[in-house]
Amino acid sequence: MSLSLDDIDRLAHLARLDLSAAERSQMQTDLNAFFAVVEQMRAVPTAGVQPLAHPLSAVQDMPLRLRDDVVTEGDIRDAALRNAPDAQDGLFLVPRVVE
Repeated sequence: MSLSLDDIDRLAHLARLDLSAAERSQMQTDLNAFFAVVEQMRAVPTAGVQPLAHPLSAVQDMPLRLRDDVVTEGDIRDAALRNAPDAQDGLFLVPRVVE
């Protein structure tokens, strides 16, 4: 699939982009290169290949690497509230949005 400059103009209009002539040409080159890669991927035979949710999901015996859920920062409430424009009783005060 190859895009013409008219296609680029239509896409730029839909995306509300104001492209110069040089940008239009560069966009055409970039998008056509992208579509060339997509066409190469489509050429790969994938019949009979089951889709995976994760590249390692086919490996059933692989344990997940999880770290222990431990507190590392301690109590930093006062330090966080120092940056707040307004605070009361250990809570951030924000302006009313809905009246």
